[in-house]
Amino acid sequence: MNKNFVVVKDVGKRVHPCYDEVGVTIVDKRTWWKEAVVYQIYPRSFYDTNGDGIGDLNGITAKLDYLQELGVDVLWLSPIFRSPNADNGYDISDYEDIMAEFGTLSDFDRLLKEAKARGLKLLLDLVVNHTSDEHPWFIASRKNDPRYRDFYIWREGKEGAPPTNWFAAFGGSAWKYVPERRAYYLHLFTEKQPDLNWEEKNVRDAVYAMMRFWLDKGVDGFRMDVINLIGKPDVFEDAPVPPGETYGNGFAFIANHPKSYWYLREMYDEVLSHYDVMTVGETPAVTPDVALNYVADGKPLNMVFQFEHMDVDSGKNKWDVRPVDWVRFKTIMSRWEEGLADRGWNSLYLNNHDQPRSVSRYVTRSADSALRRRGAKMLATMLHLMQGTPFIYQGEEIGMTNVAFPRIEDYRDVETLNFYAEGRKRGVAHEALMPSIYAKSRDNARTPMQWSHERHAGFTQGEPWIKVGSNYTEINVESSLSDPDSIFHYYRALIRLRKRLPVIVYGTYTVYDLDHPSLYIYERKLNGDALLVLLNLTETVQHYTVPSTFYGHQAELILNNIEPLAAFWPYINGEVAPDLTLHRLTDLTFAPYEARVYHLVSA
Repeated sequence: MNKNFVVVKDVGKRVHPCYDEVGVTIVDKRTWWKEAVVYQIYPRSFYDTNGDGIGDLNGITAKLDYLQELGVDVLWLSPIFRSPNADNGYDISDYEDIMAEFGTLSDFDRLLKEAKARGLKLLLDLVVNHTSDEHPWFIASRKNDPRYRDFYIWREGKEGAPPTNWFAAFGGSAWKYVPERRAYYLHLFTEKQPDLNWEEKNVRDAVYAMMRFWLDKGVDGFRMDVINLIGKPDVFEDAPVPPGETYGNGFAFIANHPKSYWYLREMYDEVLSHYDVMTVGETPAVTPDVALNYVADGKPLNMVFQFEHMDVDSGKNKWDVRPVDWVRFKTIMSRWEEGLADRGWNSLYLNNHDQPRSVSRYVTRSADSALRRRGAKMLATMLHLMQGTPFIYQGEEIGMTNVAFPRIEDYRDVETLNFYAEGRKRGVAHEALMPSIYAKSRDNARTPMQWSHERHAGFTQGEPWIKVGSNYTEINVESSLSDPDSIFHYYRALIRLRKRLPVIVYGTYTVYDLDHPSLYIYERKLNGDALLVLLNLTETVQHYTVPSTFYGHQAELILNNIEPLAAFWPYINGEVAPDLTLHRLTDLTFAPYEARVYHLVSA
């Protein structure tokens, strides 16, 4: 048999239509990272074991049993390396040591060992577009040390001004002047994050050596921070400046520069191809066609994070908050599902450390907790039934929400603080700025994990580095575990269903009624097996007549976010479930935020 094909057996007692008469099927190019579910951990806010108010590696180790119970396969850790924390760890001063607040290399080794013992893989954050300005490489470079002179991007100014008029992502110019070198260095993010010069082979060799250091320890791959920005143009030129603005958008000259493809191909050849690992690149400003340069046939990366669907509630920028455009959202998701089908692979996410909480962003903001819970389950159904690798961000599985700290002093995110400071400088009132911060601040995702109803949500015995969400007595892990119909147990069901049914991982995707403003309907098919997913995206009752393709079909309702989960566990576990009722698909009515998953039986 061709080594790219494997036999997949039904893990349950029930023979599925996706299998032949002996219960097997052939799945094309089966890989563990396609079948995995990833859980992202923001270590600073996950769990604190030493009472200093900051989460640590031992805290992650202490909660591995919880993560195993959830059913995830891979843990992605946001940066854990030594850092002065100008951007919460995304400014690294030593790639081969652990941030003191998080613990030691020995603590990491213990975490890795304990994770492996539970069948969990570990993914690290690779931040190599830039370092900290406190990294020894940069300290030597700014002193013009010949060994490190060209590790960063230095340019002379022009007529007393920076080399170009580009803005930095978090505000101000993208250039900072250093008198010792009589030159400016490029920093696409904060001035504490100078960009590495990937043209310099010694830089690439140093990065590759660092990657091998972690892979040889047993790490299972990398999430690569803004990796499509590592290629820079040969000539740096000014960008157009919009009316009323001070700076131009230099990212347009950089994102997806052809050099980035070349560097990543070299990285694959030199490092990644020698290990069985998972790689996902954070790639702003990609389209499906552009993404294929990175992920076609899983090389040089397995998948990328795209951001198009993160703008469906934004106007001229992220802080310009608008109602969610669901037709645009569905169009984007469908374009990616179809654009990478058979050629690449999708990552699936709604939450991460840089985005607001999805349940606050995409569903109800009302005080109706039942509606909030149902909306969270609907979003989970939508995402986990698509083709791609799902990513869960800590707290998403219990329905954690955005926060609304009334004082700007309670926020920690550099992007949020810069937005506020620039707004106040322009004369915008505090009361006018805060609604945007409540909706879009990155700190919405960075508040401590809510473990229990105890003080500080059980996150720490000390004072947390950032305030805890005020609703922790209602929304917490302890309550979720004890409630069989909680959001947590619904996620468990989705993960288990995905592991049991190859159609969820490998099936084709077809969307229906794309222009419907309130419903999302799509079908998954594999080897004659078919699932139909129907989602009410709104807070109002919706009526729907199924497409003629399905009219009159008999179908089993295998998951629903309104009925008790107990009714579906026999099916989810692969047991014979004679109590499942056959439905005829004709005219349907959906409650607010209702999600249904049908297994199509026959016409």
